[in-house]
Amino acid sequence: QLQASGGGLVQPGGSLGLSCEASGNIFSFNAMGWYRQAPGKQRELVARITGGTSTNYADSVKGRFTISRDNAKNTVYLQMNSLKPEDTAAYYCNAKKYTATIVDYWGRGTQVTVSS
Repeated sequence: QLQASGGGLVQPGGSLGLSCEASGNIFSFNAMGWYRQAPGKQRELVARITGGTSTNYADSVKGRFTISRDNAKNTVYLQMNSLKPEDTAAYYCNAKKYTATIVDYWGRGTQVTVSS
């Protein structure tokens, strides 16, 4: 239901953009976001955006990454600037529905590698 794209190899200081297209209307989700997981580390939240466009970011990416959404295209974006080697990870698109419990939907990971 979530199709992520846009990963790749970039030099330190460079930029990359990720896209996550949902198969349905993204208004059906309470929040969408991006997580990442580096080898040997736990998956962590990178950025999240709600239906009301409220956003929050991991401290490590504040000021460098920007999450946005295009409701007409059912797509969420992550613009990553000033990339650092420590940003290297598999990035996963996530969508949440708040019902009696929180239901998580995941896209396949897209690899981002920051290296010279």
